[in-house]
Amino acid sequence: MLVDSHCHLDFPEFEPQRDEVIARATEAGVGHMVTISTRVRKFPSAVLPIAERYPEVTCSVGTHPHYASEERGIPLPDIVAFARHPRVVAIGETGLDYFYDKSARDDQHTVFRKHIAAARQTGLPLVIHTRDADEDTAAILTDEMARGPFKALMHCYTSGRALAKTALELGFSISFSGILTFPKSGELRELAASVPLDRLLVETDSPYLAPPPYRGKTNEPSFVRFTARVLAETKGVSEADLERATTENFFRLFAKAKVAASQVGDGAP
Repeated sequence: MLVDSHCHLDFPEFEPQRDEVIARATEAGVGHMVTISTRVRKFPSAVLPIAERYPEVTCSVGTHPHYASEERGIPLPDIVAFARHPRVVAIGETGLDYFYDKSARDDQHTVFRKHIAAARQTGLPLVIHTRDADEDTAAILTDEMARGPFKALMHCYTSGRALAKTALELGFSISFSGILTFPKSGELRELAASVPLDRLLVETDSPYLAPPPYRGKTNEPSFVRFTARVLAETKGVSEADLERATTENFFRLFAKAKVAASQVGDGAP
């Protein structure tokens, strides 16, 4: 069984065919999916109902850095309260995005730290988005870890070796998406080869970043197998060993997802 640790099943690309998308994932051996929140305000109406409807799906709650200015005022207790729901297994996605800079950087920093506090309070893993912000991301994570421990996953990793080193030293895990499979991602594959097997996860970030042979089409959770195949080749292990390792890593980090999965009998280890 594979796990898609990061997808966006509430996005409009999936609206007309969500049942079929999830069915194709399970047929492809993807036994669990985490649909990721990008706006706390839309969480109750858009994200949570999907996790409640499909036994194979759990969810996160959080604010993407693109919407940090819009949701800066959401109180920490509100995030923590949402996180108590049995289908919520993570905090985020949150972090810093200096590539698009859709929110003021001060707002991104404030919201990022608030979500770290939520992860610390709930014990749930933080799902981190970072783009063109390696130094500030590393500085905030290091500073916040000194204030108290928390768990985290660097999602859809495309940053440099320095941030990866910091993340691993802090005890975090690193997830790779379809970007790993792209022909021009040689440096990323070299970095992935250096990440310990027990810290690796895989994801789609669907509906974006479809791997070959579906490049340019709408990505979906069933395609995570193509990323897993390339990651196995990159690590020099069999696909079966990579599948086993990433699934065990997921349920170890997302411990609440293991409980949710066991309650519906979907094959959690």
